[in-house]
Amino acid sequence: MKSPGKILVFQTAFLGDVILTLPMIQVLKKNFPLAEIDVVTTPVASSLLENHPAVSHIIQYDKRKSQKGIKGIISLALDLRHRSYDVVVVPHRSFRTASVVALTGIQERIGFSNASARFVYNHIGEYIKTKHEIERNYALLSPFNIRVTQKELPSLYPSLDDINRVNKFLFEREILNQRNMVAIAPGSVWNTKRWLLDRFTQLALRLATDGKEILIIGGAGDTELGRAIIEATKHKQIHDTTGKLSLLQSAELIGRCNVLISNDSAPLHIGVAMRTPVVAIFGATVPEFGFAPYGKDDVVVETKGLSCRPCAIHGGDQCPIGTFECMKKIESGMVYDRVQSVLRREKSDVKK
Repeated sequence: MKSPGKILVFQTAFLGDVILTLPMIQVLKKNFPLAEIDVVTTPVASSLLENHPAVSHIIQYDKRKSQKGIKGIISLALDLRHRSYDVVVVPHRSFRTASVVALTGIQERIGFSNASARFVYNHIGEYIKTKHEIERNYALLSPFNIRVTQKELPSLYPSLDDINRVNKFLFEREILNQRNMVAIAPGSVWNTKRWLLDRFTQLALRLATDGKEILIIGGAGDTELGRAIIEATKHKQIHDTTGKLSLLQSAELIGRCNVLISNDSAPLHIGVAMRTPVVAIFGATVPEFGFAPYGKDDVVVETKGLSCRPCAIHGGDQCPIGTFECMKKIESGMVYDRVQSVLRREKSDVKK
């Protein structure tokens, strides 16, 4: 394939999937520095890509609302056709995505071997289940003869306005010692991916008692969780940010913390992108699915040896067998110990 001038990347899955697509995009930009690289993604995820130096244009696809159905597929495809791309790279494997791509008229189309409507793609990257999602996406670079030999982490780029908003947030709460902050992200779209609320509460209180400033991270859908932790702890060093900051503002805040504690959900990938060590708690899902935190100092806490685990690739609304052992067996003290080991390592690295 000849050197492309205009590249389209199509990824409209969950926030975490979009973040995990960034290393591939960054590698593309390094190999084709003069190329325009545009990204089709969801309205929510589009805000995460703002200011990214590897992304030329962000094209929103509101597939659930304003652009749903056949009309939405056709309107987006016509828009993309008019933009005259040389190649489209498609980590997303859905039939809807393939339908859009088929109608764009883009000559070079790269997709995964297990994609729906695989026949739409004239270049195929092998989807290897045993690899991390970041590394799986590199298979889509093979038609460009690109081989990735060094570890590439995703990167996010909060704006100056985002930085100032976080400064204001911390100042208003009199958080002066920013070298002593710990982020906790208790939410997830899927209930079986959520560690127990009382365990998060115990952990937050124990860390606050140690003198840490605790920041509860989450979007508008996590406000009940944030409020519950605040009401249960009533500690002046536990602060609720849920629903109060944008995605990039939350990323900026996470980037200032010494460690992030998160379920298997988007915040853990934001932590990686902001180079904050992550302690990730896995319940219904397993790291082997390819969505574990990717940083060098990141750790996973999980209950091994359960025959019922994993029960679903995305988790679910409730435990299929009613025991929820995968999460109940993870005590707050276990996570606290892992957090302490990360903090000690961080302190040791600073001294070096």
